Amino acid sequence: MLLNEAVDALNIIEDGIYIDGTFGRGGHSRKILEQLGENGRLIVVDKDPDAIQSAHHLAVEDQRVSVIHVSFANLVPIIERRQLTGKVNGILLDLGVSSPQLDMASRGFSFMNDGPLDMRMDTEHGQSAREWLAHVKEKTLSAIIKKYGEEKHSKLIARGIKNYQLENEIKTTLQLAKIIEDSAPRREKHKHPATRSFQAIRIFINEELTDLEACLKSIVDLLAKNGRLSVISFHSLEDRIVKRFIRKQSKGDPYPDNFPVRQCDLNPTMKSVGKAIFPSEEEIKQNVRSRSAVLRIAEKLR
Repeated sequence: MLLNEAVDALNIIEDGIYIDGTFGRGGHSRKILEQLGENGRLIVVDKDPDAIQSAHHLAVEDQRVSVIHVSFANLVPIIERRQLTGKVNGILLDLGVSSPQLDMASRGFSFMNDGPLDMRMDTEHGQSAREWLAHVKEKTLSAIIKKYGEEKHSKLIARGIKNYQLENEIKTTLQLAKIIEDSAPRREKHKHPATRSFQAIRIFINEELTDLEACLKSIVDLLAKNGRLSVISFHSLEDRIVKRFIRKQSKGDPYPDNFPVRQCDLNPTMKSVGKAIFPSEEEIKQNVRSRSAVLRIAEKLR
């Protein structure tokens, strides 16, 4: 999704150093490698063990690739160990759940295919959605669904889930989806009633927004002068964080309104590159999942 646009946004130089912070199945990484010269370097990162396995196959084929099994929230120690702080020419982030994760029922992300209720991107660490739902309080569950899913009927859905659990354990994705469907009084057109709740639980379980904020805090120090940040978001919560980060870095030091200081003296660290980019109608026709994608680009100033 937005493959060419996201990679072109990096403004790749042949001998540059780049980070693909969300390897997935390597679409963006392979596109980056096509534009890198033999002295270029690509560091690929992902917290999904399946993605890392695919990344290792790519590294065997291409010596320019280094593979790290970690969340992009932890880029700083990775880059420091390689003495590359302030030398990275571009960082690409493709946020949210990947198509392979959605399509594989055993991962527990999909409300359309039955599978164990897991939802962890890193299946080697943390608690699964099933484990969390088993002990979470109704009030907390409602708050999570409202905050991360922006679900209007969060209280009814949380109550329906906890009432069901009084007599039964929720073990599978379709089981949970049916409970949510039965609990939500209204449906959004062209959207499954479990969409927002599944999103909320997944974001919470994987600490997605916390990881994103942690990653963005490190971006300025990691990038070289004129280095690019290219971020694809898929829902308003992610995009809002990215948009606010770029705006804050572009604005520079905080001063009271109407304070007599020149814009150049505010010490902005980055600038926004162009406007937000959305998928073309053709791409949406080919892949309906791309309809909510938005790409934002920023460049380090100094």
